[in-house]
Amino acid sequence: MATDTASADARDRGGPAQPLLIVRGLRRYFPLKGGLFGRAVGTVQAVDGIGFAVMKGETLGIVGESGCGKSTTARLLMRLMEPDAGEVIFDGEPVGPGGMSLREMRRQIQMVFQDSYASLNPRLPIEDTIAFAPTVHGVPKAKARARARELLAAVGLAPDQFARRYPHELSGGQRQRVNIARALALEPRVIVLDEPVSALDKSVEAQVLNLLVDLKREFGLTYVFISHDLNVVQFISDRVLVMYLGQVVEIGPVESIYGAPRHPYTRALLASRPSMDPARRMTEPPLTGDPPNPINPPSGCRFRTRCAWAEPVCAAVTPTLAANAAGETHLAACHMTVPGSGHSRAAACAA
Repeated sequence: MATDTASADARDRGGPAQPLLIVRGLRRYFPLKGGLFGRAVGTVQAVDGIGFAVMKGETLGIVGESGCGKSTTARLLMRLMEPDAGEVIFDGEPVGPGGMSLREMRRQIQMVFQDSYASLNPRLPIEDTIAFAPTVHGVPKAKARARARELLAAVGLAPDQFARRYPHELSGGQRQRVNIARALALEPRVIVLDEPVSALDKSVEAQVLNLLVDLKREFGLTYVFISHDLNVVQFISDRVLVMYLGQVVEIGPVESIYGAPRHPYTRALLASRPSMDPARRMTEPPLTGDPPNPINPPSGCRFRTRCAWAEPVCAAVTPTLAANAAGETHLAACHMTVPGSGHSRAAACAA
């Protein structure tokens, strides 16, 4: 239903078949300074050449361990920090010099942050907070405030009761609803959600997730949903992207990723989920060791230092995202999934 809405949108230049968001070769390194004169002594490879596409009307979930580059990716998409390399294409138009301006891009793409309190101005009533961005973009104040009240109602907060309250007067779940309403104020087509429910208790988390599902359908939205909670991502996503140490290791439909994961890291992540079944109690951890240092990551496959099936080819050659069959949308960056890669298990996995 969301796709139909998006295809009818006057802003939709490429039709429903064209991806709404394309990311190519996105990279961001952070210099690490030290010594007496604060010279650069290394670089943290936070995001290292990732690429993916987001179709109109879908929800792409991004998962991975803390420090894998999920939040940095979100900030690069929003241009809250500039990438060292790579490009972002929105509905066929590149973002940046010679293409879509950042001002126009931010009308189309909005973000909901993890910390619901820190992302709100404590001195502004929430009605004014929601109306602020439309006012900056030229909407008359009266119209912007009327829109703010409509959005408060859309996210389940009675305008007469909540419009003039300040952030400290709201609960965590209510503040996150305000952040969602603020993200909708400019009528965007994409919302990037960076751990939007991680700070909420489970009952409120469920309410906010159901709200996001309803808003996506009502407003014809496309989501990029970032979380470390595998169950939340499974519930809300259409496709899932798995990151490890700044790179994409697997991407595919949610049913395929959760039902038949192909990368050893993805399998370890899914195996780490707690189970209510006593018969499935784990006696050994699915994954051992800490992630390598992002200042000096391993050669070849970055997961090989923690992988039980690592072989010499894993250190010598960097695997690329590949499918088991032509036209398949489930891709994994693992030599075991590619026939002829040189890994002893490649033929068995490809059969």
